Amino acid sequence: MILHGIETAERSTIEEQQLHDLQKTIDRVYERVPFYRNKLQEKNIHPSSIKTLDDLEKLPFTTKSDLRANYPFGLFAADTKDIVRFHASSGTSGKPTVVGYTKQDIKDWATIVARAITIAGGGPEDILQNAYGYGLFTGGLGLHFGGEELGTAVIPISGGNTERQISIIEDFKPTILCSTPSYALNIGERMLEMGKNPRITSLKYGIFGAEPWSDEMRHTLEDLFDIKACDIYGLSEVVGPGVAIECSHGQDGLHIAEDHFLVEVIDPVSLEPVPEGTVGELVFTSLKKEALPVIRYRTGDIASLTKTKCICGRTTVRMSRVKGRIDDMIIVRGVNVFPSEIEHHLIQIKELAPHYQLHLHRTSSLDEVELHVEIKEDLYHTTSQNVNSPIIQTLKAEIQEKMKSYCYVTMKVVLLPPKSIQRSEGKAVRIIDHRKQEVNK
Repeated sequence: MILHGIETAERSTIEEQQLHDLQKTIDRVYERVPFYRNKLQEKNIHPSSIKTLDDLEKLPFTTKSDLRANYPFGLFAADTKDIVRFHASSGTSGKPTVVGYTKQDIKDWATIVARAITIAGGGPEDILQNAYGYGLFTGGLGLHFGGEELGTAVIPISGGNTERQISIIEDFKPTILCSTPSYALNIGERMLEMGKNPRITSLKYGIFGAEPWSDEMRHTLEDLFDIKACDIYGLSEVVGPGVAIECSHGQDGLHIAEDHFLVEVIDPVSLEPVPEGTVGELVFTSLKKEALPVIRYRTGDIASLTKTKCICGRTTVRMSRVKGRIDDMIIVRGVNVFPSEIEHHLIQIKELAPHYQLHLHRTSSLDEVELHVEIKEDLYHTTSQNVNSPIIQTLKAEIQEKMKSYCYVTMKVVLLPPKSIQRSEGKAVRIIDHRKQEVNK
């Protein structure tokens, strides 16, 4: 189902509209946001200087630290009387980032998410179980209003209370499940523990996001539930979920809502644009937002872009699945590795459950990585519940060799009994960094 002509438009048509909206956005921030006006003036840029899309590279970047430094409303381009909703990050590493929406922003966001749901295979006839968290986090309300805009019946169950999630699946017969991939896995495993078959439900599609996940995790979830699993992308600073999503036809890159967002990929060190298909840091410029327009916002997410037409017929730019975040990248003895790369190889080992954590330690002046991963139930019982058995030790050596050969990092592997790693009801905790505490001892 194609909801908007932009999805199949010619590249020239898309770019003509983008330029028009970019110019309006630059006019708006220059007039209403002192932070951006000062930044532009420092570069001797006036809104009239933006004549082509190539001029985007002249504009300054915006970072999360800029939002925090202007907490709470310093980057808003609308008066608080015109704001109808606020969202914010958790603020676990300092002041939260605060975002606001006008009535038109909310309407646009709902339209974007409605389009995303159709790209993933949904339609007005579907029932959507929304297991993303509601509240200041944008995930729950973003999918909720997008579903209602499309005409889909939404079950606003939010995250957590896993057994109730299962009861709702059985009783309400939803066809779409929306959650983080790690929580979907949690739901499926709990069903198995309860003697229920996750493959025999009404579910047809999964819309999973809010954390990086590998193709191997996709295959795991699709096999577990007998569904199509599509990756949805968004972040609060740009709008929330719906910025991009995979189509259920191709599952080959996420279609970006290009009438609302201009996307670039830059080298995170040189800050220069990289060629199409090259991996780098995603940068977004909003084109229609009224309350909080963002100019060249550095997301910290690592991905690449392609402009080739998708097999589903859509012509909008597609971004690859997010490889990881710059701040989640582990650097050990000069080697860079993302958790999703580790997940990619772990899930291929049939004796392991798809649950793992990376514990970072500092030994003397060196960083060390300890990989905690669970073995499956059948292997655990085969070895008489002995995680130190010869079979387990051989498996541990195999994992260590795989990590060294493919991720180029030597890790201490800790194999754990089933269900030892805490299950997620939202975003999975993949990295536990002990280094600061160890240095301060």
